Amino acid sequence: MRASFLVLIAAVALVGATHSPVAVGTLASGPNDAITDVAGVRVAQVTKIEGSDVRTGATGILPSADTWNDRVAAATFALNGNGELTGAHWVDQAGFLETPIVLTDTLDVGRADDGVISYLMSRYPHIGIDDDVPLPVVAECDDQGFNDIRGRHVTADDVATMLAGATGGDFPRGDVGAGTGMHAFGFKGGIGSASRVLPTSLGGYTVGVLVNVNTGSRDELIVGGVHVGRLLDKELLPVYPHAYVPPTKGRAADGSIIIVVATDAPLDHNALVDITKRAVLGLGRTGATSHVSSGDLLIAFSTTHRYPRAGGIAGPPLETDEERIDGLYTATADATEAAIDDALFSAKTLSGAHGATLFGLPYDRVKALLPR
Repeated sequence: MRASFLVLIAAVALVGATHSPVAVGTLASGPNDAITDVAGVRVAQVTKIEGSDVRTGATGILPSADTWNDRVAAATFALNGNGELTGAHWVDQAGFLETPIVLTDTLDVGRADDGVISYLMSRYPHIGIDDDVPLPVVAECDDQGFNDIRGRHVTADDVATMLAGATGGDFPRGDVGAGTGMHAFGFKGGIGSASRVLPTSLGGYTVGVLVNVNTGSRDELIVGGVHVGRLLDKELLPVYPHAYVPPTKGRAADGSIIIVVATDAPLDHNALVDITKRAVLGLGRTGATSHVSSGDLLIAFSTTHRYPRAGGIAGPPLETDEERIDGLYTATADATEAAIDDALFSAKTLSGAHGATLFGLPYDRVKALLPR
């Protein structure tokens, strides 16, 4: 019998969690330095490791305790569209989000979609009878070459169970959930998260970001403003047996990134589109250039500007003060850069399908390259 390992990880405190040790910006982070620092946001993950070739999973982000009935303002943005973010058309048409967000591998999008529907129907028995039907929001990154992606190992039951177990607080990063089979900048990639809190004078709002990083080439990587990838161009290179050659063209050549931004600032769809674009600036600081083969997709939501299913709009007046909006832009860019760093430093060396080994980015080695 093949050894197998499946972990359902709810958003509970993780002793010894590794968050990015590189300072980004001047704003303070929240207590968890995570998307869950935005009140009400919960995260859960399922990690699937089996034998030598299954390295995959799923990550769920729930904006609130009842997003189905108390829908949150939202917007999506495709920096480069060689990827999938289901449900995006309705999010942008309606201006709100009414389902959890799930991240997984490319060939398990349909199964994750099914799992979201099962989860929602179990909680809302009138769905499809005298209630609306959901259009799940599922985003993917391609983990072929490190995971037996053809096996489609994430099931609908995995996702439904995962979502039912989501809680707030700290949660694992790196080689977990949808990030289990990811690569990034020639190192091991995966799940990262960060948050930034504006001072009271700018509203005291929190911006939280979660990323699944599966993008970038070694020579692109910048950490703390330093071209770390170029300085480590001969070190800790991925190991592939001679019998296997990783893809050099198409979707698997340069990978993708999914960026999820949450905030408690009262913003509508149009303002959240602008927020997603500032997240792209944070991505750019890490050196990523969004290759033709990349699926670089973003979604942002506000937990305080809401559209109850019963009708009307709920929440405080929309934030329109330009200084506060500028502060939110800065917080978004900084949190995105920090979340990508977090993914890189949290991911550890791992072996996967085809005998491949991806090395984690060692902080001590990077620290020696950064300015004092």
